Amino acid sequence: MAPTGKPVYLKLRDLIAAAIIDGTYPEGAMLPSVRAFAADQGANPLTVAKAYQQFQLDGLVEVQRGVGMYVARGAAERLKTSERDLFLAQEWPLLRDRIARLGLSLTELLEENA
Repeated sequence: MAPTGKPVYLKLRDLIAAAIIDGTYPEGAMLPSVRAFAADQGANPLTVAKAYQQFQLDGLVEVQRGVGMYVARGAAERLKTSERDLFLAQEWPLLRDRIARLGLSLTELLEENA
């Protein structure tokens, strides 16, 4: 789970990224409007706009003025790659260390969650 100190716009960004990666918003699909997503998440529309702006700056969405934002071609794969790299660099080392501290084996982990 994400650290509690993570800014809200980054938490919202993570929700949208996950939805793009898992196909909820496939390439070419229109994202919910800022107001609709804000209402759904109980967030400030300006905070949602900041999250959406980051996707735009990263080239993961395309804006059609007066219409909305659409998931750009290749966005899911680019997000998956960047999220994988981030996990391996930041989250996995902490998990690996905790697993070792607890004396868990890969077999135990796989059996517990099967």
